Amino acid sequence: MATYKPVVVQACPKLGERITQDTLYWRGYKTPVQIKEFGAINKIDFSPVPPYNYAVTASSRVSGFSEAFMLLFFRWYHTSRCNTLLFCQVHVYGRYSQEPIKTFSRFRDAAYCATYRDDGRLLVAGSEEGNICLFDVSGKAPLRQFKGHTKPVHLVGFLSGKYQIFSGSDDYSSYLWDIPSATEIISYSEHTDYVRCGCASKVNADVFITGSYDHTVKMFDARTKSSVMTIEHGHPVESVLLFPSGGLLVSAGGRYVKVWDVLKGGQLLVSLKNHHKTVTCLCLNSSGQRLLSGSLDRHVKIYSTTSYKVVHSFNYATSILSLALSPEDETIVVGMTNGVLNVKHRKPDENNENSPKKRQPAYRTYVKGKTYMPKQEDFCVSKPVKRVLRKYDKLLRSFQSSKALDAVMEPPIMLHTPEVTVAVMQELHRRGTLRSALAGRDEKQVNLLLTFVARRVIEPRFTPVLVTVADMITDIYQPVVGQSSIVDKQFLKLQQAIGKEIDYQEELLEVLGMMDTLFATFTKKRDTRLEENKNNGITEIIGTNRKY
Repeated sequence: MATYKPVVVQACPKLGERITQDTLYWRGYKTPVQIKEFGAINKIDFSPVPPYNYAVTASSRVSGFSEAFMLLFFRWYHTSRCNTLLFCQVHVYGRYSQEPIKTFSRFRDAAYCATYRDDGRLLVAGSEEGNICLFDVSGKAPLRQFKGHTKPVHLVGFLSGKYQIFSGSDDYSSYLWDIPSATEIISYSEHTDYVRCGCASKVNADVFITGSYDHTVKMFDARTKSSVMTIEHGHPVESVLLFPSGGLLVSAGGRYVKVWDVLKGGQLLVSLKNHHKTVTCLCLNSSGQRLLSGSLDRHVKIYSTTSYKVVHSFNYATSILSLALSPEDETIVVGMTNGVLNVKHRKPDENNENSPKKRQPAYRTYVKGKTYMPKQEDFCVSKPVKRVLRKYDKLLRSFQSSKALDAVMEPPIMLHTPEVTVAVMQELHRRGTLRSALAGRDEKQVNLLLTFVARRVIEPRFTPVLVTVADMITDIYQPVVGQSSIVDKQFLKLQQAIGKEIDYQEELLEVLGMMDTLFATFTKKRDTRLEENKNNGITEIIGTNRKY
């Protein structure tokens, strides 16, 4: 008895789609986990040491209430035993946890920009009231509080020397603080607008960079009293980062991501404009070969740092404010304006030396003979692999043509995998049962068939099959035309789709005819010139050989 062969579905790439190694790599990040925070997420920062927890800073504002109500609310808040409010916290998540494993809540108002130190032992955060709090990650109460700014602090970070903190505030100033003494070392007031982003050099323990809404990026050296470099970005600066080598600086603001050469005094190397709304955050992968940017246009773009071309893109549900990639590139966390934390994981690379080693097979694996190599005199008996058939294949195997067609006319298959529907139609036509499978259907089923055919008949990969299907449907249901307005409408749509495609083909043939005429004219002129040149050459040769 012959075995049934499943229907072969031809895999066709989508138009314009190009599969690259980057595409396969970034698609390896699995379905995201959604975590709801209490407000817009303004900063995500991974701990640089295992187990790579990450701190999430979200801010929210109470709005829509009268001044009298707000006054009563804050009076109650300050006189009650409640020490914290929900929007005054920094949450720390484990890599795979969906609930905070730790909370830092000693803030009177909204917290901003929680950042880890390079050793992962300390965490610093700014606040709405202008104070800076330093925490030990193993404790809860602040170790130090730094007071000096008069407006909200949206930028804090550690210098690479580990014992100094830099900060930037909405009071236009930037400060450098000493951790052991909790005192101010030096302050800078060169910006003329809010200071909202910055980073520290990993090469030089005295250098840090700030970005401001005054469209400038400034580099400061703690050993000098003024900035050592100023770069004009051209738009309010939302994010900056330095490459690990310290030679390249990336700034984001407006729709632009710009790369600057620091060693050449801030020379612009490349300006990228791949987003259509404001770019809010930047991030580098562990190797420094890929640059990630998030934007209010709901996209994360991934660039190659050698060509600065977009190699992949992620799409999200709403505008993006913050973005972070774990030190081993195994987790991408995106914070959005609606307070949702989007977390994507990928399996660790088995070829990576830092990835955990494979578990050794159990003893029973060897007992079963998995490691035994057959010899020449052995007889090998292989167990046949059981093939799991799809629903439509089972129906086709039992010669139920109409039900097999019904199985592939379900909306999920028609919308997402139309090639499966067309493959089954082609198989039914090969068997000679397509006409009987299409016949005897009610108004709803005919409407579904005509909708699918009218939408897909103009696609070149489906046209040969669907033209035959359209011809059969028209022939079968022609007698009922005029009895159902729904079916009549779908027939008109099919007629319009085919009519437009015929018009396009006619225009294309006219263009091809004109191009053939032009090519023929050019070829004729070229041949004429070659002939003239040839004749002129012969005449010259004859003239030089004449004797007078």
